[in-house]
Amino acid sequence: MAGRAAMLVNLGTVVMTVLTLASFVEGFGVNWGNIASHPLNPDIVVRMLKENKINKVKLFDADSWTMNALAGSGMEVMVGIPNNLLETLADDYGNAKDWVKENITAYMRKDGVNIKYVAVGNEPFLSAYNGSYLKTTFPALKNIHRALKEAGHTDVMKATIPQNAEVYQSANDKPSEGDFRSDVKQIMLDIVKFFHDNDLPFTVNIYPFLSLYLNQHFPVEYAFFDGNGQTIPDNGKNYDNVFDANYDTLVYALNKAGIKDMKIIVGEVGWPTDGHKYATPKLAEKFYAGLMKRLAKDVGTPLRPEKLEVYLFGLLDEDMKSILPGPFERHWGIFRYDGTPKFMLDFTGQGRKIVPVAEKGVQYLDKQCCNDEVGPDLDYACYHGDCTAMLYGSTCSNLDKIQNISYAFNMFFQIQGQDVRACDFRGSAMITKNNASVGSCLFPIQIVSGSGDFRISYVFGRFIVAGLILLGLVTAI
Repeated sequence: MAGRAAMLVNLGTVVMTVLTLASFVEGFGVNWGNIASHPLNPDIVVRMLKENKINKVKLFDADSWTMNALAGSGMEVMVGIPNNLLETLADDYGNAKDWVKENITAYMRKDGVNIKYVAVGNEPFLSAYNGSYLKTTFPALKNIHRALKEAGHTDVMKATIPQNAEVYQSANDKPSEGDFRSDVKQIMLDIVKFFHDNDLPFTVNIYPFLSLYLNQHFPVEYAFFDGNGQTIPDNGKNYDNVFDANYDTLVYALNKAGIKDMKIIVGEVGWPTDGHKYATPKLAEKFYAGLMKRLAKDVGTPLRPEKLEVYLFGLLDEDMKSILPGPFERHWGIFRYDGTPKFMLDFTGQGRKIVPVAEKGVQYLDKQCCNDEVGPDLDYACYHGDCTAMLYGSTCSNLDKIQNISYAFNMFFQIQGQDVRACDFRGSAMITKNNASVGSCLFPIQIVSGSGDFRISYVFGRFIVAGLILLGLVTAI
């Protein structure tokens, strides 16, 4: 059950269709994150992107392993700068120059990387950060822009700051009343003025799923693009989905700042498939089908009817992401951790019932699992593993007590690379060749990753810190 064929069982008997070059949507890319215990080899991922005719990617760092794999691919790339570097880049322009030299200029060569944007930070003004990056984000942006300009790169690439849609708001959920959040308003006005003066784009992450997650009374159909829900009239425009309303709330906020024509990029938009009752492959398929049809028609929003530029979130599941925002955080991928698709998705926007091209060449660890006999260590296994699929409304929420423990033990065992010491639990567990997958609840077999022990240890360390945050023992990653 653990191989690629088994991973596609949920897709029924749909025959794999090879996507053609014709009619592919040009206005979208994908976010490619690597907060995983066993990240896929970037060369394999790049091949998968090409086979699905996806030619734009957004990264969250400038990892050389990934960047070298993208070299010569021709794909447009948005390179990210993590929030933990903002202070260093803000304090010393020399640091910004060095970063650009090492992570941008080094790839600006024949058969290099086609870098179009540099993302300075990622959602740095989230209220959950308690202002941690308010004083460093804008100075870091200015230093990076200056360094890019001095290096002669600004004719082919632009700096930007991906912001969460939380930085603006509307008192009565009407776009025309949109404005920047009061506690960040002045800094946002300064940033958008700098953007305007230097012809830089505004990047925003919009998540209709979170509207459902955060508000139990939110009208479900308003999160999708089918037009089957309520319609909200506002200032002569009609809104039948929350994406359009959210996007135009930003447009109104920019208009109030005196900026009428700034380019807007949707840095993240997508739908998770597990970890919540609304996080399902069926609803993800519905959301993406509507979004891709919209993009294929080059239809924007009521206030900005021109073509949209968006990056889907995300490409792959990431089993080491913090679950502070919610357990669904590890399940945003269109593809599973091993590159197998979760649902039907037509990247051409024609609405065909086809499956994305699966990853090829992935190697798995031994086909063995760690199952429980009488073990009591469920909490330990979940704390150090990934039990998000066991929560209410998720794919593994209907397991019995023994199956729950076996699932948790196996996730810990797989994340630890099937180390025999990770299937002990005081003698209450055993390694078995019998896979205990039940229906849509899969007991995964982890892949062989080319990441090396250092990268796995680094990511696992981030996971442990995220767990400490969850317990209130530390305050930030």
